[in-house]
Amino acid sequence: MTDISLTHITSTAAFSILAAVVSAFLIHWALYAVALRVVRRRMDPVLLPAIFQPTRWLVVLLALGAGLQPLDMGRRVEGLWSIGSKMVFALLVGWLLLRLMRATRVMIERGADINAEDNLKARKRHTRVRILYRIAQSIVAVLVIAMMLMAIPGVRTIGVTLAASAGLVGLAVGAAAQPALKNLIAGIQMAFSEPIRLDDVVIVEGEWGRIEDITLTYVVVRIWDDRRMVVPVSYFLEKPFQNWTTRTSDLLGTVFLYVDPTADIERIRTRFVEAVQANARWDGRVAILQVTDHRADALELRGLLSARNAGIAFDLRCEVREAMLTFLRTDMPEALVRGRQRVEAGEGFARPDFPSLDAAATRPSGAAG
Repeated sequence: MTDISLTHITSTAAFSILAAVVSAFLIHWALYAVALRVVRRRMDPVLLPAIFQPTRWLVVLLALGAGLQPLDMGRRVEGLWSIGSKMVFALLVGWLLLRLMRATRVMIERGADINAEDNLKARKRHTRVRILYRIAQSIVAVLVIAMMLMAIPGVRTIGVTLAASAGLVGLAVGAAAQPALKNLIAGIQMAFSEPIRLDDVVIVEGEWGRIEDITLTYVVVRIWDDRRMVVPVSYFLEKPFQNWTTRTSDLLGTVFLYVDPTADIERIRTRFVEAVQANARWDGRVAILQVTDHRADALELRGLLSARNAGIAFDLRCEVREAMLTFLRTDMPEALVRGRQRVEAGEGFARPDFPSLDAAATRPSGAAG
């Protein structure tokens, strides 16, 4: 009789658990299908696919708890279920929050095209969203771990016991982690002060490059030759650096030419402006040539030209410089810098009275010296 009753109870419990899980899957599937159809009519369904897996297992966990509620599983099993379900619930909630934050980040980044010509606002939004997203990730991870530890009674007891020595431990950990905390705080500050943004053109430690990634503790700078420079976040708040795209992507470029002091400057200026205007990379703002220095052997000419961004400005400078050198070499060779040396006899200098070499050379070969 006891065996029959135990078998009946076991089968009843298994049926109740199975029914709860199947019902949870069906309810979740139906709600998701309806919500997906409604959302597709109004906007891009990014959030729903992101939360599909976490919400499904949350519904299963809640249904499983409801299915086990009327069953008498014993004090030990109920205690284990209570601790385990709380820990799994904390993990699923953390997973759900992370997926929600990631989907929100994707939606914001899709609304800000960083590949546009004037992408200053888009780069600001991408930078702020990326930093805040990583800050939120860290906070959620800490909260999930704290919730899981709080679900274990023994850990709470150990935590109370260690509270007396928490001050010394905190000081030791704080001293050891000071550089990391410094960069973490700097990363949070950078999210709002924005000394740099994604895709900014910067010169750091004498290297020209673009901001490729910004984390909470370091920044990755992609240098022009595809090397990567990893710089602590605090560097950009403590040391000077050049940011060529702080306000706008538009830049002025320079082309230096050195010509002979007797060169026709106006003719060279006219040719420079023509070369800039004929180049498709020029944005139509600035194209001038000026004499910026005068030395005994050469004039320094500085040409200013403008472009939409740093990369285009660099190519424009190179192409205009090549065109001007070709022009000087073919059409104005007299304008190229030449070395000069002039020797003049000063007054009061007498010519030395030595036998003439020319006279010696014309003397008959048989004559005596």
